[in-house]
Amino acid sequence: MSRIFIDRPIFAWVLSIIIMLLGIGAISKLPIAQYPDVAPPQVNIRASYPGASAQTLQDSVTQVLEQQLTGLDGLLYFQSSSSSRGQATINVTFEKGTDADIAQVQVQNAVQAAVSRLPQQVQQQGVRVTKSSTDFLLIVAVYDESGRTTDMDVSDWLSSNMQDSISRLQGVGDVNVFGAPYAMRIWLDPAKLRSYGLMPGDVIAAISAQNVEVAAGEVGGTPAVPGQMLNATVTASSRFTTPEQFRDIIVKADSSGARVRLADVARVELGAENYNSDRRLNGKPGAGIAIFLAPGADALETADTVKAKVEQIATSFPSCSSSCKAGELPLSLRSPSR
Repeated sequence: MSRIFIDRPIFAWVLSIIIMLLGIGAISKLPIAQYPDVAPPQVNIRASYPGASAQTLQDSVTQVLEQQLTGLDGLLYFQSSSSSRGQATINVTFEKGTDADIAQVQVQNAVQAAVSRLPQQVQQQGVRVTKSSTDFLLIVAVYDESGRTTDMDVSDWLSSNMQDSISRLQGVGDVNVFGAPYAMRIWLDPAKLRSYGLMPGDVIAAISAQNVEVAAGEVGGTPAVPGQMLNATVTASSRFTTPEQFRDIIVKADSSGARVRLADVARVELGAENYNSDRRLNGKPGAGIAIFLAPGADALETADTVKAKVEQIATSFPSCSSSCKAGELPLSLRSPSR
């Protein structure tokens, strides 16, 4: 065989050139991925039970959900964790090649069968079922270089203005904000509750009954009397938004006209939804968003899409004018270490 190419060098050169051209064409068609899609699809279940210990969460939430994860097509195994912060997480792993959408639907149906057996507080918070990897793809970190704001201000801005925009991008499976939005915090005084003969459940019932959204209807709507010319929508007070409104909630009243308001038994203020962490970046108050990759998505394309979206959102940062450049903003992007 080698004698043929030795005697015919031109033929050998032609074959070499053809093989080289075929190799160049094949290289241009090869897929490029920062993280090759070799991992099996995963579906994540997250539940929140505020104020519960890890053992209580394990017994009343995690085990109840685990018992429903039977008979799922392509199920390999699942891992669960219950934290002392009231967070329960179950990662369900399926065989490679399983349709992630079908797997999510099956897990969602299994979870719905167990929702009625969960504590009321967990049902109010809701149980989330998402299809995404368990590893971070990117972390978007935002901080205030001037130090004039707090980490609660930054995390509330991220939750309100950036979280939804990024979570809707192609290839993003889930997002996790390192921080919490603002919430109305009500700190009960046990001594004052006892002096008025009240329990925490009485306060919760009063808030639930008076802080409601009311559909007031309309005046003059059909069917109306002949000659009716006016049709007006009735506007009623909606949910409370300020600490002053919450302080005026009536917790207890009697026939003599005496009233106990929320301000008499509690301290009401606008604070963070939770105080589980203190967030800093380069010593400055800040917050961050972790991006999780969706099953089957291209990591490089998703990362570029997220970075481009962040650069677009960066122009609307509160501390920036319309003439600022994105690179001049206190914005930091980095990939997690592995």
